[in-house]
Amino acid sequence: MDRLRSLEVFVSVVELGSFSSAANGFGITPAMVSRHITGLEKQLGGTLLARTTRSMKLTELGENYYKNCKHILGLLSAANLGAEALTRRPQGNLKVSASLGFGALELSPKISQYLTGYPEVNIELSLTDRYVDIIEEGFDVAIRIGELKDSSLKARRIADFELAICAAPTYLAKAGYPRTPDDLPHHECLEFASWGNKAGWQSLTKTSRQTPARAPRYTANNGHALRDAALAGIGLIMMPRALLQQDIESGALIEVMADYLPRPRPVYAVFPGEKQLAPKLSSFIDFLADSFSIRH
Repeated sequence: MDRLRSLEVFVSVVELGSFSSAANGFGITPAMVSRHITGLEKQLGGTLLARTTRSMKLTELGENYYKNCKHILGLLSAANLGAEALTRRPQGNLKVSASLGFGALELSPKISQYLTGYPEVNIELSLTDRYVDIIEEGFDVAIRIGELKDSSLKARRIADFELAICAAPTYLAKAGYPRTPDDLPHHECLEFASWGNKAGWQSLTKTSRQTPARAPRYTANNGHALRDAALAGIGLIMMPRALLQQDIESGALIEVMADYLPRPRPVYAVFPGEKQLAPKLSSFIDFLADSFSIRH
């Protein structure tokens, strides 16, 4: 009997809690699962699972053996994945998350270019401005703008986006041009809900002589919504320049306070902390880093 398969069956029995569930997973009968477990116990000279007609429990030997089996199977999986990465073309399905504005204007064209160069990869792109739990929701990678929170995820910086502060001509005609951060208390500042106390407008006013005297009239978690408000003359907007470039070039928005912009915002590819990335994911992240570095 295949010793490696017996280890896999044993681990499955422990994690699924029954012989029948493990049997379904491997496409074999519960009797064959029992043969695998019995064979291991004979080789080890001890009982791995204390079994009755109604329950099953790991013995002390079984608990220790289970931990070692998990470690061995994990190492084997990593070794196989590493070998495949050297010999296999990127292929399979890739699930990607990004914000609405960035995804539609910047990421989507890059994905089209990537798919042309990697015909064996399929991409499912999900655009949302809410925070996505990529582990819980099954994403391979999320593209995020701004400094990251501490987490168990891995991240690679793929670009830096310069910011721009803009307003519609109608707003500036009514409220005047802000020249420095000290002028902001006299203006309507459109605000991202996710900025918090240290980002966005706060990053401009923390070193000025004043702080904004009033709360923003319009806060949203969506860049398109804030852009629409800015175009309608509701207030000042601060966003990555690339997302406002067309409006700036057309004259729909006018840049202000160019000498007081915050530092460029980093763009990260965030992904689960696996030791060895699948070729489809590593090739996608490499492609984005190379293509964005040309423009940004």
